[in-house]
Amino acid sequence: MKNKTTQIIVSTIVVILVVVALGILLNKPKAIGKYGPLAQCITDSGTKFYGAFWCSHCQNQKALFGGAKDLLPYVECALPLEEQKLADIEIQKAKAEGRLKEGENPETIGIKTRQDICKEKDIKSFPTWIFTDSSILTGEVSLETLALKTSCVLPE
Repeated sequence: MKNKTTQIIVSTIVVILVVVALGILLNKPKAIGKYGPLAQCITDSGTKFYGAFWCSHCQNQKALFGGAKDLLPYVECALPLEEQKLADIEIQKAKAEGRLKEGENPETIGIKTRQDICKEKDIKSFPTWIFTDSSILTGEVSLETLALKTSCVLPE
């Protein structure tokens, strides 16, 4: 009986130690690298970065910041996948019925193809950067240009 109780106590202590160790490892903050302060400064400046998950140029733009990409003021414009599938079906139907011509924007006939915030800001290409002075840059923008436009310091 005494051995069984000792085994239970030892097993419980081992499980607790494993759980604590995993908790410490999993809660370890991500390394943001040397571009963390720049990404945070851009966010703090009020600048917004509009993109879409499927946009390779948006992915390239984020990659410039390395581990600090999650600090960027990123706004996702793409619809969630299920909504996009429904929109694609509606677009095909509208084309078949002649309500939508080839190359015409589906939003002109009420088919939602992007998030409302991006529609309101008239975001038409990705990536799009909108700065607090209301200036807009599209396409991949260099870190130097972003630092200059936001008055942020570019790390050496």
